[in-house]
Amino acid sequence: MRTTFKYKLYSSKRTMRLHRQINVGGAIHNHCIALHRRYYRLYKKSLSCFTLNNHLATLKKLPKYAWWKQLGSQAIQGIAARIDRGYKAFFANVKARQAGKVRRRVGPPSFRKVRHAKSFTLSQAGWKLLEGNRLKIGSTVYKFAKSHDIEGTIKRVTIKRDPLGDLYVYFSCLVDEQPIARLMTGQSAGFDFGLTTYLTGSDGTEHQAPQPLKKSLKALAKANRRLSRKQHGSCNRRQARLHLARVHKRVAHQRQAFHWELAHTLCATYDTIALETLSLQGMKALWGRKVSDLGFATFAETLRYVARNVGTGVQHINPWFPSTKLCSACGCVNHAITLRDRVWTCPDCGTTHQRDHNAAVNIFREGASSHGGHPVSQVSACVDG
Repeated sequence: MRTTFKYKLYSSKRTMRLHRQINVGGAIHNHCIALHRRYYRLYKKSLSCFTLNNHLATLKKLPKYAWWKQLGSQAIQGIAARIDRGYKAFFANVKARQAGKVRRRVGPPSFRKVRHAKSFTLSQAGWKLLEGNRLKIGSTVYKFAKSHDIEGTIKRVTIKRDPLGDLYVYFSCLVDEQPIARLMTGQSAGFDFGLTTYLTGSDGTEHQAPQPLKKSLKALAKANRRLSRKQHGSCNRRQARLHLARVHKRVAHQRQAFHWELAHTLCATYDTIALETLSLQGMKALWGRKVSDLGFATFAETLRYVARNVGTGVQHINPWFPSTKLCSACGCVNHAITLRDRVWTCPDCGTTHQRDHNAAVNIFREGASSHGGHPVSQVSACVDG
């Protein structure tokens, strides 16, 4: 099982070497994009990753490109491999769209500013983990905030830079799966995502989201105005940009903390959790910023990670299952429901439903029945329905 451990590197003068290496990786990325485009323009076919790596190794020997040696050879090979995967995904998407299989468009890898480069990755060589909280990259030793132990066998080391300029080290490790000794609670539930109530459970529980972006709109607007008044290239503009990035980082951390706390709470309460499968692109087209502020997809990914570690089962129902329009009492599908209907009455049996709770009951029932469990009766699944 692959597990990644993240630590923050302590800031010092020597970390400037890592910033330079990330910038070198950004320059090599742009050079590889130019080579790919030129090769396709001349020969009407893609440049293979093997040929590109050989060409980059030859260029490093020239005095003009000697500064590329600041970055390890495996990191350069990783850049070429990522670009190769991007072009393969682009051409596969073109063929799929021509065949009418998908509608979503995937763009090819493109140029980017060197200062926007974010990371580089080392595999077997170029790094060494020393005792304590020390990491040797090349000939330089760096210290990181070791908040927890590293488990398993380290396979890759990645250095990442955020918009604030802070550096983080990621250890991608291969960890042996251990048997999970979980004290079963005997409880299962289905949950419906919503914009008014973040999560509504089939057992009647509700969870509200803090919406940190909405609460920080005034601070973000003020930081943006301050940035727009500064002269391009000035130190004051750089400080204003860092202040804006700091506000965005605080918003992201608040949202992330809420997701982790809620995921641990649900996994400690329930043995099995059923979730709906959302169409986030359609939701963003309708409600835009609020959907991004709630972070449904990020929470679902966090919940799956926590559930895998503690032994809780997470199930996703079919995205075409009519959880909202289906009456949880009689099974009638009411196609007349609109997005404005928060409470509706079944035209067949006359039962009055709260929209989100009815959807959660249907999600729970469908999740328990369609994943190898016994069919859940309407009486046992419906609570105050």
